[in-house]
Amino acid sequence: MGASDVEGLEGTRGRILEELAVAPRTARDLATKLGIQESAARGHLDRMEGRGLVAPAFHREGVGRPRKRYVLTEQGQGLFPKKYDLILDTLINELLAREGEGFVSALFVQSARRMAAEIAKSIPKDAPEPERLDHLVKALNRLGFRCTVEVGPDGGARIVRTNCVFRHSALSHPYLLCEVFDKNLTEALLGEAGVALEDSIGRGGLRCSHLIQLQ
Repeated sequence: MGASDVEGLEGTRGRILEELAVAPRTARDLATKLGIQESAARGHLDRMEGRGLVAPAFHREGVGRPRKRYVLTEQGQGLFPKKYDLILDTLINELLAREGEGFVSALFVQSARRMAAEIAKSIPKDAPEPERLDHLVKALNRLGFRCTVEVGPDGGARIVRTNCVFRHSALSHPYLLCEVFDKNLTEALLGEAGVALEDSIGRGGLRCSHLIQLQ
């Protein structure tokens, strides 16, 4: 893996992440490995610790003071690319081949409702629909969607997303991901509000747009 494979960090800091992905390292270990001054390694580590990417861990080896090594945090590990879309595509294709589209569609509906139930735990049960819509947008953003809401003068609203966390799979299986899973997730979170899918990245659009009819 090269430094360019680590999302958002290239050069020396990307190489530090790669080294820490193998094993915890001291600043001196990293300086020796990368051919830089130990003070420079410490400077990089301090800034990366400030961003929550690495954390110090102390381990006693024989007598004397414990040695300070650095480890990747969960946030740091998250910078390495993950091919979830390949796994998801493979599973979808296998299920379609074995069970057919009807079974897979029902499975996606149930999965959407289960996810909605988890997200709904953070939304006040007595919240009015506009407030629930705001909570929904924030929840989708926490999942990785770039999501905004537009409220029209007629009382309707539109949820617009310019990023899809299922982009690869949505392009391969737009009906299952857009028409079934995504639409059912939005409907389950908004209760009785009507939801119409206007546009989607999976169908070749530049964004996903759901028209919401608020009660």
